[in-house]
Amino acid sequence: MSALQRFDAALPRHAFSARNAARAGDVWRMLQEVAVEASTRVGWAPMRYRAEGSAFVMRTMDVVHVREALYGEALAARTWVRPFKRGVFSTREIGIDSAEDGTPIARATQQWVHVNATMKPARAPAALADAFVPHDEPEDPSATMPEIEETLAGPVHRFTFEPWFTSMDPLDHVNHPAYVDFCDEALARVAHAAGLRPVALRPHAERMTYTRGVEALDRTTVETELRGRTAAGAVVCAHRVVLGDGTLCAKGITVRDSVDPGATEALVAALAGSSASA
Repeated sequence: MSALQRFDAALPRHAFSARNAARAGDVWRMLQEVAVEASTRVGWAPMRYRAEGSAFVMRTMDVVHVREALYGEALAARTWVRPFKRGVFSTREIGIDSAEDGTPIARATQQWVHVNATMKPARAPAALADAFVPHDEPEDPSATMPEIEETLAGPVHRFTFEPWFTSMDPLDHVNHPAYVDFCDEALARVAHAAGLRPVALRPHAERMTYTRGVEALDRTTVETELRGRTAAGAVVCAHRVVLGDGTLCAKGITVRDSVDPGATEALVAALAGSSASA
């Protein structure tokens, strides 16, 4: 098996909005499936991890959307890993391209932590580490978040909810792409309150860093603050996902604009205005 793996990728119909554009959280789910498939192809399918008391949990993930994926187009994945660090930390790189002409659609850098059966960080078994042969693509660097060109600020906007039991993942907590859904829902509610179309929001990039898993019925709040705009004019927001007792579960950055004329500026004004809770 080559250290650089190539295979088809796919997004299901329910991953697309009314604009027939893939939602960011569903792109993250596709990227997770690419990682699972790549691991399976080197002998480590999900049930082998379970049988051997091993798992990977996400620490940090950066995703850059070169453009939106549209319903019906064929997608191709490229993926490889970088060398393990201390036998615990694994970096996986993923590129999603058009299967028709090879043009890039999304780029992701995943920072995984190997954990044991008690969900504590631990060195990966030698057989697992040996299966993840490192590779380097010098012309295809890690995903890089866009820089803030204009610094802005605003109050904290809060969105509070309780995750469902039926949305828990195989490790019985909220799966990591769902945190992108949480942040996008928080931003969508600010947009809706300002009279804007949430479906018009377009993803450009995200970063999520995880510190604790959210579980079913945890009283969960997403705190959203305006941070600025990129050189292309997209809106940069910072998010904190916290529990009712103040425990920090994740921190995130989202970069968004609107496909509707004038709506990006209106979103900036809404985020810079008075705080709100939902």
